[in-house]
Amino acid sequence: MYWGSHYLMIAAFVVFALFPLYWLLKVSVTPNDILYTEGVRMWPSRTTWENYTFVLTQSNFPHYFMNSVIVAGTTAIVTTMVAAVTGYSFSRFAFRGKVIIVALMLITQMFPLVMLIAPIFKILAPLGLTDSLTGLIIVYTAFNVPFATFLMQSFFDGIPKDLEEAAMIDGNTRFQAFRRIILPLTLPGVAATLGFVFTAAWSELLFALMLVSSDAASTFPVGLLSFVSKFSVDFGQMMAAGVLALIPACAFFLLIQRYLVQGLTAGAVKG
Repeated sequence: MYWGSHYLMIAAFVVFALFPLYWLLKVSVTPNDILYTEGVRMWPSRTTWENYTFVLTQSNFPHYFMNSVIVAGTTAIVTTMVAAVTGYSFSRFAFRGKVIIVALMLITQMFPLVMLIAPIFKILAPLGLTDSLTGLIIVYTAFNVPFATFLMQSFFDGIPKDLEEAAMIDGNTRFQAFRRIILPLTLPGVAATLGFVFTAAWSELLFALMLVSSDAASTFPVGLLSFVSKFSVDFGQMMAAGVLALIPACAFFLLIQRYLVQGLTAGAVKG
């Protein structure tokens, strides 16, 4: 009885989590002429690929899509590299001002993002970094580095210092011990950090909307707003764009899932 109710709760949670994605797909293949006339149905009486054709061939979505790939991918790689080095430093070294630096990094996570838009814009504008992918990458990296650093530090803390000390006794430098011994052991942590940062940058809307004013540098969350006009919303095309936007995120997690599962379960107690 216990296991039956346990699986029932898991199944209910899975349905609850996946139903919005199913509805996204359902609306994306529903013809506009029956979208509002059939009422609520689990599947339309007929389907169409017209929404996907329009999104891919007659809209700027492919351009927005590539911008998001560039911004999210670069942000994830740069942030993870910086977080790995910084997290290792926090885990292995005691130095003057360490507590202050950690406190400052924590404080940056406490401010509402809306409150920081105006100061960030004032900083980026004189440098010519507004309305550019480079500016978005810098902002996303700056905001994701603190959390990513603490995430990486937790993985480094779980690796005994004896391993790198033994490597240095064998003639390796500190950096060689980090690169050859420690870093391979933290691949699950690297994957978890990459996944977190990529997802955060991929779906971010506020900064992309406020710091970018042209289609040339817009990402796909901003591009979705192009399907909203003054008097109507083309839900079919918007849902089709949403389905297409899920593909790279799903593909990315499929690539790192082996390391990601290890990273999420690291430190668990084995019975």
